[in-house]
Amino acid sequence: MVAEASLPPTPALPARPTISFELMPPRRPDAAPKFWETARRLVAARPDFVSVTYGAGGSDRATARQVVSTLLKGTPVLPVAHLTCVGAHREDVSAVIDDFLDAGTRAFLALRGDPPKDQPDWRPPADGVASSIELVQLLREVEARRCASDPGAALRGAARPMTIAVATFVDGNVQAGTTRTQEVRRLKEKQEAGAGFAITQLFYEADSYTDFVAEARAAGVTIPILAGQLPTTEPRRLRRVEELTGVRAPRHLLDALDAAGDPEAQHAYGTARAVELAQRVLDAGAPGIHVYTFNKYRPALDLLEGVHLGGPAPADDPSDGADLARRPWVPSIPTQAPAV
Repeated sequence: MVAEASLPPTPALPARPTISFELMPPRRPDAAPKFWETARRLVAARPDFVSVTYGAGGSDRATARQVVSTLLKGTPVLPVAHLTCVGAHREDVSAVIDDFLDAGTRAFLALRGDPPKDQPDWRPPADGVASSIELVQLLREVEARRCASDPGAALRGAARPMTIAVATFVDGNVQAGTTRTQEVRRLKEKQEAGAGFAITQLFYEADSYTDFVAEARAAGVTIPILAGQLPTTEPRRLRRVEELTGVRAPRHLLDALDAAGDPEAQHAYGTARAVELAQRVLDAGAPGIHVYTFNKYRPALDLLEGVHLGGPAPADDPSDGADLARRPWVPSIPTQAPAV
């Protein structure tokens, strides 16, 4: 037997930013095959995690749970389940948490969610979970209850601790009317409630991210703050995102994309712009890039290729699926979607 002291030192692994993607479960059965093909290609890039969205009020709860379960069973990639609480009773939210935990989920993105826009007099239920801060606390409470009542759950929790991510808004939350300083304060409260890391809303200027992080660190925020990025390849998508989030794309970017004309020229210009932004925040110390994919793999993979964190998206041709299956590392996600 070789003495331990004579073993050569293990070389240190090079530092590498994390990569991760957001996936949106298919809303219709006929969209499922395309969704799963996108998931296969993104998982093949070996992301550190994939987040799975959860519709307003849990409208696609069953589908989201199915997607998370499939990723858990078929890939080594960590799935992070989105969880919203707005308008939901505390008991119902607890049941959803139990449901995900029973399926093996160990990571969540705790979000408040948006109140109904067509109900101006809407008020949250008195026994509801009113904020993402309360949701983080509830996640910790449910996990503690399960561990206290079941030694097996306690052991699994010790071996695979629950991870809770939260959202943050580097320029303030337009829809909530908050400022950057208010968002820093809220992020500190989320950290104190038990959040392990934060993912930013999309932004278009590197200073938005770096200035926010500097202010957050000065305020005592110590958790990692992951840079959320949207591939800026489609002007239609950027305008739609503004409607959904209130985050406005720069006028010069939209004008340049409109002037580019055809989709390929727009893709090339938009990818170059997104790569420049991602590289700047990485150079400034961002721990990683979280890509809002809108279920399109090519812009996401080309963005990562541009910052040397992944391979380029393969060309779309009939041999794609066969080529993917021959690669040394293949995610065992079904080519055809499971029932959702």
